[in-house]
Amino acid sequence: MLRKKIGWKFDNTYLNLSQSMLSKLNPTPVKTPELVLFNHNLSKEIDLDFSHIDNEELALIFSGNKLPDGSESIAQAYAGHQFGQFTVLGDGRALTIGEHLDKNKNRYDIQFKGSGKTPYSRNADGRAALGPMLREYIISEAMHNLGVPTTRSLAVIKTGEDVIRETILKGAILTRVASSHIRVGTFQYALISKNKNDLKTLFDYTLKRHYPKIRKSLTPAKDLLKIVLEKQINLICNWMRIGFIHGVMNTDNMTISGETIDYGPCAFMNEYNPDTVFSSIDHQGRYSYFNQPRIAKWNLERFAECLLPLINDDTKEAIKIATEVLEEFPEKYKKNWLEMMRKKIGLFGDDPKDEQLIIELLSWMEQNKVDYTNTFCYLMNEYKPKSEIYKEKQFILWKKKWEDRITLDHNSSKKSFKIMRKVNPLVIPRNHLVEEALNLAIEKNNLNKVNKLLKVLEDPYNRISMTINYQSTPSSEENYKTYCGT
Repeated sequence: MLRKKIGWKFDNTYLNLSQSMLSKLNPTPVKTPELVLFNHNLSKEIDLDFSHIDNEELALIFSGNKLPDGSESIAQAYAGHQFGQFTVLGDGRALTIGEHLDKNKNRYDIQFKGSGKTPYSRNADGRAALGPMLREYIISEAMHNLGVPTTRSLAVIKTGEDVIRETILKGAILTRVASSHIRVGTFQYALISKNKNDLKTLFDYTLKRHYPKIRKSLTPAKDLLKIVLEKQINLICNWMRIGFIHGVMNTDNMTISGETIDYGPCAFMNEYNPDTVFSSIDHQGRYSYFNQPRIAKWNLERFAECLLPLINDDTKEAIKIATEVLEEFPEKYKKNWLEMMRKKIGLFGDDPKDEQLIIELLSWMEQNKVDYTNTFCYLMNEYKPKSEIYKEKQFILWKKKWEDRITLDHNSSKKSFKIMRKVNPLVIPRNHLVEEALNLAIEKNNLNKVNKLLKVLEDPYNRISMTINYQSTPSSEENYKTYCGT
């Protein structure tokens, strides 16, 4: 019945993997599900029609109390290096209810986060709190609109039950949509599996699902490593472009598809500082803003270790081949980063002095504790500062050099601004504004600020009436922390 009304089309291929890679079980029913947020734009994009479904039935569906026809719930097993330490893991509070196909045969995992205990929950309750689920909804949708590859959020449901953390919190379930949940950690798990066929089976499945063009290659494992490396470079450059700090770049949070996944202790940088860390558990700065490229390479090295048996039967030769691919990372990343930063300051062509010009701007921003996002908005004439910081002598000297560089080869500021406006958002999910919206939603059951924030983040590159209100910066973020939300 649900399938006819809504358009679900499930084709659950992950179930064909070895049973050691997953566990079949249904979500744990919740007491009184209530719809909090629903993403109508996303539902239309993936060819689902909920226009005739009332909020009460939506709450039943997306709490797992009333599963759609064709769904087959599973928790995926995986492993991961968490802050450098290897651990066997799995979906401890999440269930993928199925793989939905849209009209163009695009495949999407539909996953409930906070749906109850699984065999991988260890000592946890398998539940999630409302605050972190609202945060993931806001941030993941903002990332999508900012042009960053990401998982998406379809719905948030209150469960009517409490979850116990350091305090008593309201329970909730998030529905996450992803091209898949195959991670580096999934390959790490397959590598150590007692079932020796798991690695090859997972590899073949990944190629079929994500990269079918290399299935007939003579070197498919090497090719997969190269593709994932390039995907991760693109992803990290996008993070750096908008000042995003993931906060928990463990190998179980790096997808093979190249999508951002897991919005726990994530945040956006205000004042430019390469050492910025917001995560409450990252005491050494392992996942700081500046370290994100280095950690991406480290994670790729762990992925390469998994692929060695598939690259070549001779381990030494496999290591040699994988190392050659990994050694491409620094040069490729730098090239992509420079290209990205040139766009941020509207430069055409490739002048040998461009890198120094970029570094001078970033160094000035760091020394003067200047806002990262708003500085590029100021250069585009899209931000009116309240302080006198942009009248500072060193900045004026830099700006003159920048303006001279723009006019090379008969270019104009108008052409440069056109480039800049495509890559420099006018608004980002400012941490203090996200917290204000979450606090009002949780404490007062008032979604007004959440909805306004979502509205302005729908179009972050174009000015609307509310834009100026969302360019404000906090007086200080010295003690601001984000949490895993488990």
